[in-house]
Amino acid sequence: MDKEQIIAKICDCGLVAVVRAETSDQAIKIAEACASAGVAGIEITFTVPGAADVIKDCAKKFNNGEIIIGAGTVMDPETARTAILAGAQYVVSPYLSKETVTLCNRYRVPVMPGAMTIREAVECMEAGADIVKIFPGELFGPAIIKSIRGPIPYAKMMPTGGVSLENVGEWIKAGAVAVGVGGNLIGPAKTGDYESVARIAKEYIAKIKEARSKK
Repeated sequence: MDKEQIIAKICDCGLVAVVRAETSDQAIKIAEACASAGVAGIEITFTVPGAADVIKDCAKKFNNGEIIIGAGTVMDPETARTAILAGAQYVVSPYLSKETVTLCNRYRVPVMPGAMTIREAVECMEAGADIVKIFPGELFGPAIIKSIRGPIPYAKMMPTGGVSLENVGEWIKAGAVAVGVGGNLIGPAKTGDYESVARIAKEYIAKIKEARSKK
């Protein structure tokens, strides 16, 4: 899938599942549940040992575009390259590493470095970020998106952290192009309840669509 298509799919759906899975089997089951609900992509974080293997297994399983497989918590270009070779279709970082952004752009892989201030957001954009990850989102809430978009209305931002079913609509109305959701979405997977993961994902997507219709 081409870079622009990946970005468009994420933005069109508006929801990315942040997955801290301990095994490939668990990650695949979460991805299956999310895909069935219409989630655009999952983000396998590198906080989990063996994350590259999990990404590789998921990339093999979902090779028809059912759901986009990405890598999260990518701290440096070495990890980014490892993730890309494993099959990651986009890369997410909690902060701006210009070297990581350069590497991703070299291979035409969408990259989403983190920011929490207007200055950091601009630096991400100048470095070549496709989407700016607003992180940690819970520190300021949806107001941070609206504040940044005041002077920079063309900024594409995706908050992660603190996004819930109760406030996801506010994030979208504030101008977020998508949201990243971790425990609030995939929490039931810890007990093997993947049906609840799919149900919650559908609720998120419905609230995103509702908020967009009222913008």
